[in-house]
Amino acid sequence: MIATELGVSPSTVSRVLNSRGDAASRWGSPDTVARIRSYAEETGYSPNPQASSLRTRRSGLIGVLVPRLQDYVLATIYEGIEEAATEVGLSTFVTNSRDLVELQRERTQMMIDRRVDGLIYGDAHLDHVFLDEVHARGLKFTLTSRRSGSYPSVTTDDFKGGRLVGQHLVDTGRRDVAVLAGLPFASTARDRTRGLVEALADNGLHVPLERIVYSGFDPAGGRAAIDQLLASGPLPEAIFATNDFAALGAFGALRDRGIRVPDDVAMVGYNDTPLAEGGAVPLTTVRSPMHEMGRRSLGLLLDVLAGREPEPVLLEPELIIRSSTEAPVPTKFLT
Repeated sequence: MIATELGVSPSTVSRVLNSRGDAASRWGSPDTVARIRSYAEETGYSPNPQASSLRTRRSGLIGVLVPRLQDYVLATIYEGIEEAATEVGLSTFVTNSRDLVELQRERTQMMIDRRVDGLIYGDAHLDHVFLDEVHARGLKFTLTSRRSGSYPSVTTDDFKGGRLVGQHLVDTGRRDVAVLAGLPFASTARDRTRGLVEALADNGLHVPLERIVYSGFDPAGGRAAIDQLLASGPLPEAIFATNDFAALGAFGALRDRGIRVPDDVAMVGYNDTPLAEGGAVPLTTVRSPMHEMGRRSLGLLLDVLAGREPEPVLLEPELIIRSSTEAPVPTKFLT
């Protein structure tokens, strides 16, 4: 009815009325948006979601897969996705895969059964075998937090983030550096580690393979990684944990051994979660724009749903320096 009266397409009317605030400008000129909303208000018109779905064969529903929503980083990314989706009249729901391929398949099928319009994966594995299966089925999706293959993704420039850490440790006089690298199949783990290693190499420093320990991104993973690291060699001068929660576990494992941060060893995390600043020793870390990552992921998916082939999005990391990497006081100045 509105489309006929105003001389615009039904899809434009539907998108404008299902968008909130300035988000409607994506679907028409300011004049068109104003005329549609004014007419709808005057006539008391409201869109019928079920009828709209039948006409467009779109459900207005976006599915999101993450390893664990209890993770602060993933929860913050999802908040950004949900916020951006709401602004354009879409609904979202999220489910956990625990980074297990069999659960990724099961949960993806569950979302397909709910007729989602598209998917956002926050649990991509570097080998992208599962994602290739999803792509072969013709499903529309984007990636967030992690990259994989050539699939469209929104991530922090984790390689650059790792380089920032490496150069900072060199600048504070550290030469022997170890890495609590995280999960080996995650781009976040690989890229952050690679960035640090290359920055150190640029300064003539080598990181032996036994100084790079892959474990979980959680406190238990950080504690286990410290146990493995110290079982294979002496205490390094600095430790880079590629996740703040792993750094938290590492702090505990070091404390249990009477090892002090930063007096005995420097510590760096990644993501700048609230715990980074609030701990007993404020943690130097790399700030990742998590909320923006979620918002941009939804925008990228809209491009894919519109038939476009968007380029991957890399967001800027920022090194946040705190007391966990304070330079040790030279012995000659001690009294």
